[in-house]
Amino acid sequence: MKKHIEDFAFLGGKKAFNHPLHIAQINLPPWEDVKSAFRGIFERRYFANHGPLVRELDHRFAEFVKTEHAVCVTNGTVALMILARALELSGEVIVPAYTFPATVQALSWAGLTPVLCDVDPKTQMVTPETIEPHITPRTSGILAVHLWGQPCEPEILENFASDRGLVLFFDACHGIGCSTNSRRIGNFGAGEAFSFHATKVLNGGEGGCITTNNAQLADKLRTIRNFHPSETFAPVPLRINGKMSEAQAALALLSLKEYPENVAANFHRYEAYRLGLSGIPGVSLLEYNPASDNNYQYIIVEIDEKLAGLHRNIFFELLSAENVICRRHFYPGIHNMTPYSKMASTASSNFTGTDWLCQSSLQLPTSQVMTEQDVKMVCRLVRSIQLLADPIRSKMDDKP
Repeated sequence: MKKHIEDFAFLGGKKAFNHPLHIAQINLPPWEDVKSAFRGIFERRYFANHGPLVRELDHRFAEFVKTEHAVCVTNGTVALMILARALELSGEVIVPAYTFPATVQALSWAGLTPVLCDVDPKTQMVTPETIEPHITPRTSGILAVHLWGQPCEPEILENFASDRGLVLFFDACHGIGCSTNSRRIGNFGAGEAFSFHATKVLNGGEGGCITTNNAQLADKLRTIRNFHPSETFAPVPLRINGKMSEAQAALALLSLKEYPENVAANFHRYEAYRLGLSGIPGVSLLEYNPASDNNYQYIIVEIDEKLAGLHRNIFFELLSAENVICRRHFYPGIHNMTPYSKMASTASSNFTGTDWLCQSSLQLPTSQVMTEQDVKMVCRLVRSIQLLADPIRSKMDDKP
């Protein structure tokens, strides 16, 4: 615990960690398992174009999610692009402003007009109340986002969309393995898009997948992900090279095998953070709903400047200097980014919840290489910063 402001690395002290605690998970399987899987790829000399490992992953991930169809693709963004295109939507699609830019950009690439909506600042996700004001005669769909490794009340959104004749689909890139009311994410709406990026709890180094229980939609997805006619399942107006490689599938299959172990480790670190951050004025941990299955992939705190004594950005700077790599998701918000900030629908909307979260949220590291002692040290640093808020603020105000 740092007792004086001069102890902080940002102000001249010694770093708390000799090496960076990276924000990304990067759960790596045992090297021997990787060598064995890649040896098989080299022996078969089958590297791309829907090889046996990709087909196995399609089947295995569908079983894991308990859905009828899974279609693996290059990455999560391409998954969203292909899904939006296969749904044959037109006009406007409502999407949260508080999300990763790729969520919204995928709609633009699919030829749709994203209309940004606010989120509930408590759950950090969309609700019927945040969506409703943006529905117009031009609205054809809703793209909701499961955020931080827990679901976004998809059953409520399904009823809401159905009552209004809108197509509902999901960005489930954070939602691998999550469920609500014993129903796995991947089974909601018309379809859901997942990411197998290296930073996800289930990763293929890179990769993505689309799940659906609609056989006709699945056929369109399988066709669109190919730029060549050898794999054609349904007539579609446009195709793309969205195929997953055998190397990606090999790593994802190994990661799928280790999913229970990785989630258990995530939960262990989450509990350590929950205890270590307890009682710090103005610092609130985003807690996971114990009634749902969660993957505990992210540690998100909200910092209330009035109660903590310091703005989130000062916590960010001080922790980063200690080699605690943080991230300010999703600053500054899609509604403040080009080209979406210039849209008429954005200018006429209110984003109070998103603005609050963009100024207060901070993602802390939780990764395979972190020990419980590492987590406790990060919590002690956060506590020290808050305890010394007044002198730190004075010192930071004096810095040129």
